[in-house]
Amino acid sequence: MEDDDIPDTMRHDVPDPSDDGAPQLRPQSLMLAFFGNHVLEEGDLCVYSGSIIDVLGRVGVGEQAVRSTLTRMVSRGLLRRQREGRKMYFGLTEQATRVLRDGRTRIWREGAVNDEWDGDWTLLAFSLPESRQRERHDLRSRLAWSGFGALYSGLWIAPGRVDVASVVAELGLTAHVKIFHASADEATDIGLMVRDTWDLESVAARYVSFDKRWTAHLDADAGEDPIGTRLRLVSEWLWTIRTDPRLPARHLPPDWPAGPAQETFRRVADRTEAPAHHAAHSLLETTPLR
Repeated sequence: MEDDDIPDTMRHDVPDPSDDGAPQLRPQSLMLAFFGNHVLEEGDLCVYSGSIIDVLGRVGVGEQAVRSTLTRMVSRGLLRRQREGRKMYFGLTEQATRVLRDGRTRIWREGAVNDEWDGDWTLLAFSLPESRQRERHDLRSRLAWSGFGALYSGLWIAPGRVDVASVVAELGLTAHVKIFHASADEATDIGLMVRDTWDLESVAARYVSFDKRWTAHLDADAGEDPIGTRLRLVSEWLWTIRTDPRLPARHLPPDWPAGPAQETFRRVADRTEAPAHHAAHSLLETTPLR
């Protein structure tokens, strides 16, 4: 499965949406979606750069942009290079594999609707001086991706029991963070807290926009390119859910749009899964990762 609200390896790749609500997906977002769709579950494989250029060209990414993105992702430790004769192949690193598996869990397993909340919350308190502004930014970004919202300046909260200790450790901030698991006292108005802590209107607008765009796609004539459609679908869905902390359904408005949007996502995903994988098998030139 890049932006201020998601893991560092996936950040800064999706700018603000266009006027019609569609995100302007950058090459690294689409590149990660490509590897997540067609490489992650195939074992240790590398893909020929020409194949990657072909596939990303289907969603409007030019050859030079693909090549520069591949180079940048290698330098960031997300991809590894492997030469076979005159051809260059690219495969996933352990870091990228972890990122993609995290994204896969968020997209395919957890879903966008949380109707199984048991009343528990995870609270995280941190204190970092202004001189460590970059680390504060990174921590806040990772917390937002993990479903946290800022209850107060240095106190963040997320629904459920969130295993965030590994995220903190990865950032080297364990000594500066305190993590608690708790339930709210009956005097706490949870609905009001949810509305004050998270921008529900913005999250809902993303779901409504996604649902509208992709429902129109379902209603359009067939003849789509399944690989390109699936790349855009997964990338746009990740952009849509990236600010959604999966808040308890019973504390959200009754017309919360996550459910209908998720149903639309799954309908398009089901329709494109087999054709996309079939096309990829015939199109992609691969070699075992050494």
